[in-house]
Amino acid sequence: MSTTTETRRGAERPAGHLRIGTAVALPVRRRSVVVGVVGVVVLLAAAVATLSLGRLGIALPDLPRSLFGGAEGADRFVLKRLRGPRLGVAAGAGAAFGLSGALFQSVTRNPLGSPDVIGLTAGAGAGASAAALLLPDLLPVPVGALLGTVLAMALVYVSTGTGFRNPGRLVVAGIGVAAIATAFTQYVVYAVERDNATSLMTYINGSLATRTWGEAATIAAVLVVVGPLVALLARRLRLCEMGDELAAGLGAEPQRTKGAAVALSMALSAGSVAVAGPIAFISLTAPQIAKRLTRGSGPHLTLAAVLGAVLLVLADLTAQQLPLFDDLPVGIYTMAIGGAYLGYLLIREWRKGIL
Repeated sequence: MSTTTETRRGAERPAGHLRIGTAVALPVRRRSVVVGVVGVVVLLAAAVATLSLGRLGIALPDLPRSLFGGAEGADRFVLKRLRGPRLGVAAGAGAAFGLSGALFQSVTRNPLGSPDVIGLTAGAGAGASAAALLLPDLLPVPVGALLGTVLAMALVYVSTGTGFRNPGRLVVAGIGVAAIATAFTQYVVYAVERDNATSLMTYINGSLATRTWGEAATIAAVLVVVGPLVALLARRLRLCEMGDELAAGLGAEPQRTKGAAVALSMALSAGSVAVAGPIAFISLTAPQIAKRLTRGSGPHLTLAAVLGAVLLVLADLTAQQLPLFDDLPVGIYTMAIGGAYLGYLLIREWRKGIL
């Protein structure tokens, strides 16, 4: 083995492990910690800007007092009703989308294998629309989103003929499933509930307007329940990226691990869609940005969650403050950015001969 190869591999080794009890040991690298800290700082700065910018923003000197229970009048309305819940949903849904994408990309070993690209997000949107409009008294919207996600995943799995193993087939099948789900959603909106088409289209494009603290609590609960389960899988997922045979030899049980990761990814995606709509491309871009910033291997689960929250909060800040448009749904902005990034990934994979 050459000295250069040894140096490169040594640079990718974790600096240590963050242990939680005896069951969880998360690898920690110095560069990853730095990126994570910077990401949290950017997230906090974006949160402050969300609450303080604009005509109705809370003045910066009054913001600390407002946050710790001293908000009054207009400041109380902005914090409790107008922007506070919206910020909470943006951060929570962004983190869930980013974590969902990291899990799925790790399982498929494919940078294009995110819940948006293979139709899971569109399926969750179709399920949520059906629950809200066709079965409003029988099926809660989060349950409808989860069922839509499960059905979309099953269709993709069957359509490829090889499960999730072939990247090219996965993308093609996912595009087809996403088109079917989107067509169903459009039918529900226009044929079933024409009077509510405008508000529903805003939801379908992915919107954070008129969010409530109840929805922020919902996505927080999803993260609280799923997060520890993801932490338990982190080490096994890292081993699975070395190959199934080696992972099996090291006790990672690759098939069970991948099945559990897909199930958790679906739960995170469904929870995010239920509170924010099918916001596109956060789950695609956040894990890839994490990989490029850290320059290391592994699923980067924590960083993907942090960067997903950063991306969605920044996108929503743009949607609120950009003077050219009147509060467009945040999903329009994420589609514009993510579409360009998807094109870049497709070209790169095509040049490698994968597609």
